Amino acid sequence: MTEATAPAPRRPGEQALAALGLAAPDDNPADTSPHAFPDGGLWRTEIPSVEGPESLAAVLQESDRLGVPVHRVSQGSGVWMLSDAEITEMAGVCAARAVELCLFTGPRGTWDTGGSTRTGSGGAGLRARGHGAMAGCVEDALRATELGVRCLLVADEGVLWTLHRLRARGVLPAGTTFKVSALVGPVNPASYAVFERLGADSINVPSDLTLAHLTEIRRISRAPMDLYVEAPDDLGGYVRMYETAELIRRGAPLYLKFGLSKSPALYPYGAQLRDSALSSARERVRRGRLVLDLLVRHGADGGMSPLGSRLPGPLSRFPLTQTAQNKD
Repeated sequence: MTEATAPAPRRPGEQALAALGLAAPDDNPADTSPHAFPDGGLWRTEIPSVEGPESLAAVLQESDRLGVPVHRVSQGSGVWMLSDAEITEMAGVCAARAVELCLFTGPRGTWDTGGSTRTGSGGAGLRARGHGAMAGCVEDALRATELGVRCLLVADEGVLWTLHRLRARGVLPAGTTFKVSALVGPVNPASYAVFERLGADSINVPSDLTLAHLTEIRRISRAPMDLYVEAPDDLGGYVRMYETAELIRRGAPLYLKFGLSKSPALYPYGAQLRDSALSSARERVRRGRLVLDLLVRHGADGGMSPLGSRLPGPLSRFPLTQTAQNKD
């Protein structure tokens, strides 16, 4: 093998296990996703829980130091937890680095006065309760896009559909993309397709979906998928590093999210959590380096989208029709 020849893709421990008669079954070509990002890439990277300008600076500094490519950074506390100056600074830094900035929209049920979210069932979870919360999400979207943000994170189907309609009307910029939160993410092909049709441009599925589940989804929808390779504890704390190559093969086009288990919760973020936010931001980048190194060792690091890529390509949507007026 010459230095210019890439190693053939292999599974973890493949040769050693095969010598013992314990080889894994061959890949089924039917399980390979037929989809890709419009740039031809199969995967992109995302650093989540980047809660403000200081955390963003830490992420970008660490990504330079460790050589970790970053396509997107996302924030979880919400637009309303940032000042105009902070949003403008983050948007400017990300634009200069060709990194997509995604901010969460509005009030959520887990933070308002709804008691059901604090019961064992969790009630309606993060969804926007009532007209007021929905209006707050819209206000956040309008404010963020006016300040240069072009990716918004949503946790409510009605908010998603409303923002999609506003985008179609030109109230929100045409290039704005919507990302569905992992906390309301779909768990079957039909629900995944519904989120796509409601206007989602990338959809965060729960990190406990099996490889077979990803294949099932890809037989129905080509909308980009987000998945925590390592999930925070409130999403299960799963660490799926050794599955990364197979997650890409079955789930493409896929955002690899480098989360962090055994880490303090940060939402809603404030200065009282500064040390945790900065240290965990750096460690998320380091976790990304570990995942990328693993892909290199297994000859499965090809197919990354070019840096600066952000658009999802053509997706299926529900028809946009004029709402009928009620008549007596």
